[in-house]
Amino acid sequence: MLPPKESLSLKKQNAIKLADCLAKTLNLPEKVIAGLTVEEHCKIVGKIAREIVKRMPGWLKEALFPAGVSLTAAVHDVGKVSPHFQEKLRRNISEYVFNSMPGLEKAEPNFDKEYKGHATVSKAALKDIHEITAEIAGKHHGYSAVCSEADAEIYGGQEWQKRRKELIVNLKKYFNEPWPEINSDLQSETIAGLTCVSDWIGSGDTFLRVIENTDANIISSVNSAGFVKPQIKKNLSFKEIFSFSPHEAQVKLIEAANRRGVYTLEAPMGMGKTEAALFAAYQMLEKEQATGIYFALPTMLTSNKIWERMNNFLAVILDESSVHKKSLLVHSLAWLAAGNMGADAEPGQAWFNSGKRGILAPFAVGTLDQALMAVLNVKHNFVRTLGLMGKVVILDEIHSYDSYTGTILDELVTTLKQLKCTVIILSATLTGERKNKILAGNIADINEYKKMPYPLITSLPEGAQKAEEIPAGSSENNTVIIKTLNNHEQAIEEALLRAERNEQVLWIENTVSAAQDIFKILSSRASEMSIKCGLVHSRFIKKQREKNETLWVQLYGKEGKLQRKEQGRILIGTQVLEQSLDIDADFLITRLCPSDMLLQRMGRLWRHKDNDSLRPEKARRETWIIAPDYKKTLTEKDAFEESALVYAPYILLRTLEIWKEKKEAVIPGQIREIIENTYSERNDEGLAARYKQELENKRDELKGKALAGISKGLKTLPDNNTGTRYSEIDNTDVLLLKSIDYTDNEVILHFLDGSSLALPKARGKIKPSERRKYSAQIIMNTVSVSEKKAPDFIAKDKLLWLADYVYLGDDFDREHPFRIALVSAADEIMSIYNSEASGKYRLSYSNIKGYTALKKK
Repeated sequence: MLPPKESLSLKKQNAIKLADCLAKTLNLPEKVIAGLTVEEHCKIVGKIAREIVKRMPGWLKEALFPAGVSLTAAVHDVGKVSPHFQEKLRRNISEYVFNSMPGLEKAEPNFDKEYKGHATVSKAALKDIHEITAEIAGKHHGYSAVCSEADAEIYGGQEWQKRRKELIVNLKKYFNEPWPEINSDLQSETIAGLTCVSDWIGSGDTFLRVIENTDANIISSVNSAGFVKPQIKKNLSFKEIFSFSPHEAQVKLIEAANRRGVYTLEAPMGMGKTEAALFAAYQMLEKEQATGIYFALPTMLTSNKIWERMNNFLAVILDESSVHKKSLLVHSLAWLAAGNMGADAEPGQAWFNSGKRGILAPFAVGTLDQALMAVLNVKHNFVRTLGLMGKVVILDEIHSYDSYTGTILDELVTTLKQLKCTVIILSATLTGERKNKILAGNIADINEYKKMPYPLITSLPEGAQKAEEIPAGSSENNTVIIKTLNNHEQAIEEALLRAERNEQVLWIENTVSAAQDIFKILSSRASEMSIKCGLVHSRFIKKQREKNETLWVQLYGKEGKLQRKEQGRILIGTQVLEQSLDIDADFLITRLCPSDMLLQRMGRLWRHKDNDSLRPEKARRETWIIAPDYKKTLTEKDAFEESALVYAPYILLRTLEIWKEKKEAVIPGQIREIIENTYSERNDEGLAARYKQELENKRDELKGKALAGISKGLKTLPDNNTGTRYSEIDNTDVLLLKSIDYTDNEVILHFLDGSSLALPKARGKIKPSERRKYSAQIIMNTVSVSEKKAPDFIAKDKLLWLADYVYLGDDFDREHPFRIALVSAADEIMSIYNSEASGKYRLSYSNIKGYTALKKK
């Protein structure tokens, strides 16, 4: 809602001179002074955009960046030529008297928020000059703007619009470029991404004041931002990169994926799909048909683990002169090593907080969500679009289960093709129907898909009308003994028995609370029997989680040979164990989950042949599945209990039908049959029909959300609150502390492990490198939990001492992504005022069980 007109009678006010319109202020140790003018800043940003485009390969420029994009980037901030913004900026300058400058007597900084900031004014000023440039300028801070007429009183009236037009004319003359001819929404998105990133670079410390050699600084700043062509070693063989020779499936993918297109590799767990995809990517880089690699995995944890392998790969293929010797972790702590990228890239700002920047790096490892957001109508989606263009995008562990992600994934693959990407999709479990949708209906004969061999490569090169199916050899079959039981009591006794005879037991639950409950029972019993018991899930603070995972990967992984014979062990956990960690169990117990996830969990069983000789004599390749009685699931709605909160009951029912009578499963020989039987269409009756209808309703709802998210015509969403999965729940980071001490100059945080951190209160006066060190320590002591089970939100103005180090939220979209609480000696989580942390839940935390939330009665 706009302020009343009588408070905005600016129409007859004179506008200040263009040369006096500031874009920035400059913090000096002793005072704050005026920085660059709007015109100076706009010229820098336009020149940065020109430099970035200049570095792109010709085939990418030709497809996406017409002449004139530097001008579009340059005019992004013309909206700063407005009274309310100019007054707001001047009030930061030392000794400035409010409203003292002629032309700003009636300006009111708070009005800037009413129309969502200067980007809205930029859009208004440009919309009658070049409509698409106006749209791009209007959303360069992440959101689409809704604007009034350019000479509206809220923007300063006619006199201020004259100043904005004067600036636009000056910039057009300076760059000597036409307005760009933009022929598609995708072109518009990539140019918006270019504008946004150029603005971030141009807002860095280098450009806070007028400098003599601007061009040299632009080149070095663009280099620092990572826009440098990777130097790739030529003619390397597969064996030179990975130290072993490729097997048939790897060779077939490498041969197929030799030009841009979409390729899928379906192969069992542990068959070297990662190496095959990376070598195919190397081929494209070597031929200069790709600009980099983005490796996308389902979760933060999986991408953490692949990061090391990616870095080893880069160490071999990159020339010693290349600056890109390490990949960035997009979702994680990549920003801690980053250089200063201006206000939006600093701690406390949206860009610093997220994976938006990491995805721009030539080589990046991150979550599938980060890639999916390139096609969702979320804040800064266009930055992700820019970051993915021209790359080899590897989408790993794509399953058949998730309808919501599937809808967005289909759109992503279509977009990636238009962005001149090479897309490689890796999966152990993909139905023909799911793959056909990913490939936009280009499978030759979907009805024959059940008969297709496994492993299988599907090739759809750029320009091809139909996909080619390529058999990819065979793989060794292994028989897994299967037992289904209806309660966990028997499984507990069996787990203890197996561990007592020195087996390494793995127990996977579907929820953190279920895993905590089982751990409580087993750890109590195991301690009396000298059996080591562990718990791994996502609800530990990051420091403790890292410690847990490192310990159990050492014990259960490739490096744990010497420890395997020392004693039996039981490791309990959640989905992080099914796909994230390199662990090898002798015996598996799992709660029922969809068949694709079940097969993934079985992939942790007898994973490394080198360990076979070390396994106890009585050990067998065996899985016990805990599931409700099948008849009960047909009559009792709540039969699947907590698992129904994570997975659709209908899919659990279909999965149970397949596995309840199974005595054994041949892996990978029966994978395609199992997956197709789980997801094939059929008629149902009774409660099964009701489950199915609920699933279809849910899918329609999620598909609608996905399509709405893809739509650019709707309101832009904050990216931290955008679900990309069926069971997505909004998460927030919670900083857990023992206590906080406040002094005149510092706030001292006392962490749970006994260490402390003194945070200086001098906002804006701390070096970026120091801020990043402090931020790293803070983030490592946070736990990510669902927002509804987090401690209650504390107003941002009460936590301003943290604002230099973490992202506290956005005033415009009311994001609250960060919480803070204390942990008592009795493990209770309290507010920082030592009152109850949550009105709805009793919260607690320990380094043994992690974070727990029990609903109050």
